[in-house]
Amino acid sequence: MPVTIDKDTCIGCGACVGVCPVGALSMGDDSKSHCDEGICIDCGACVACCPVEAISQ
Repeated sequence: MPVTIDKDTCIGCGACVGVCPVGALSMGDDSKSHCDEGICIDCGACVACCPVEAISQ
């Protein structure tokens, strides 16, 4: 199952985008992280790097 991003908690820092090994994460027009569920491999790299714990598995 792909990761879940809490949009209220996300600060739009982009740290998760840089660590995703498959490019499933991007910054949306709302300046928040977005996950492409069709690409996400649920590796947890983004969960581990999020400074505000906005991403969960």
